[in-house]
Amino acid sequence: MHEIPESANARYQAIIRGRVQGVGYRQAAQRRAAQLALTGWVMNLEDGGVEVVAEGPRPALDAYVAWLRRGPIGAWVREVQVFESPARGEYREFTTRFL
Repeated sequence: MHEIPESANARYQAIIRGRVQGVGYRQAAQRRAAQLALTGWVMNLEDGGVEVVAEGPRPALDAYVAWLRRGPIGAWVREVQVFESPARGEYREFTTRFL
């Protein structure tokens, strides 16, 4: 991961694998992101995973990733890959995207 100052907003892209479709994962991920005042999106992937792009302060992003690793009741998260980069500031809210 790139070194980004603690005070700067960052962008995390996460790929979540496991039982994460058909269990309300996207909706819960969107709600949790809104609670943390993050912007970005969440989307199901064709291979059964979920992809998230979130921007905001690093402490909020780290709390979000901790939540992504647990997921909502009914989900079983096997793996979360996180990629960090500088925030682009291109989102105003956190939304659900569809294929």
